[in-house]
Amino acid sequence: MKPKVAFFDFASCEGCQLQVLNLEESIIELIEIVDVVSFREAMKEHSDDYDIAFVEGSIARPMDEERLKKIRSKAKILVALGACACTGGINALRNQYSIEMVKKGVYGDADIENNPYFDVFHTKAVDEVVEVDYYVYGCPVDKDELTKVITSLALGKRPEIPNYPVCVECKKEGNVCVFEEGKFCLGPVTRAGCGARCPSNNNACEGCRGLVDNPNINSELEVLQKYGLTLEDALERFKMFCYREMSK
Repeated sequence: MKPKVAFFDFASCEGCQLQVLNLEESIIELIEIVDVVSFREAMKEHSDDYDIAFVEGSIARPMDEERLKKIRSKAKILVALGACACTGGINALRNQYSIEMVKKGVYGDADIENNPYFDVFHTKAVDEVVEVDYYVYGCPVDKDELTKVITSLALGKRPEIPNYPVCVECKKEGNVCVFEEGKFCLGPVTRAGCGARCPSNNNACEGCRGLVDNPNINSELEVLQKYGLTLEDALERFKMFCYREMSK
């Protein structure tokens, strides 16, 4: 029997779910091995009977926490989908400000105090609320990697998620290091799996896939010093996608 798959979204742009639709012809192959029972962005049908839950977005409200816990209780496997779900993503940038300041900056003098939809707290990644079984990193997620993850789960296998830096993929692609072009790249300590997409298109890595588990800080320092940069410069840039890690 094919495993039943459901997609859910919280605070996000829903770009990672859009990547599922961007699979185009590959979707036909995937639906031969999984049964998609809930996917608000693509279908009107919904079922609470599922085996695998893909969750996109960060958690920002008590009502979101409760909904996520219900999803977790029904899922045999829960996958955090994309940077917002995996690390808090760009949404977590607001954690450097008070909730009152955030509300004031966004809604001004609007009366939102008695509305539960605006009862917010500091942004959380999915694993700060429930247990996460697997992570698909990136902003947005990589389509090829997502296909491999879904296929592996459908076959009862553990998905292979890279735990080495983007620099490895850059070398495989034969790219000239973007540091040599005067750009600031976070590739030396960022988790690979994207095929070094940004550096391969003459852009520096912004760290959207988060840190590798054991980043080689000494090597990173050597690279930064070579180009007249500091660790503080790197940490500041990492805040865009990994504010939670950088603020610890």
